Amino acid sequence: MNNINYLEMLPLSSIAKYAKGHPTDGIPFTGYPRVHPSEKNKLILVYDPLGEEPVALEFKLEDILFVDEVPSAVTEAGEGIPMIKLWVRRGAVGMILEPFEVNEKAHPAGKARAIKERILQELPQVNL
Repeated sequence: MNNINYLEMLPLSSIAKYAKGHPTDGIPFTGYPRVHPSEKNKLILVYDPLGEEPVALEFKLEDILFVDEVPSAVTEAGEGIPMIKLWVRRGAVGMILEPFEVNEKAHPAGKARAIKERILQELPQVNL
C-alpha cells in the first residue's frame, strides 16, 4: 500500500492536509512515512532517509495534526522516495527507534541522546 494512500485512508479527525501556513500548536517533521508493522494507531516516519544516519521516529496518529506532501527524495539509483511533512502536536511524546548491537559495552541511551539533539537542531524554528 502506498504510504500517502495510507494517510488518506485515516479518518479526517485524525489527520488532515493543512493548506494555510503552519499550525502554531504543532512541530513539523519531514521524512518518509511507513505503516507501523504492529500498531494501527501509530505511524513510523523515517527522518532523513537519504542521510548518513537515517532515524525511525514513531508517533501516535492522534498526535498528528496535519500532513503536507513535499517533493520526493531521489536515491543515487534514481528511485523516488515519497516524502511528507507531519505536524505533530506540541507536547506529544514520540519515540526514536534506533537499533544497537547487544554487547557488554552497549549504552543505547547515550546514542539516543545524540540522535535527539541532531533532530532538534535540524527542525525548522517555529515562531509562536
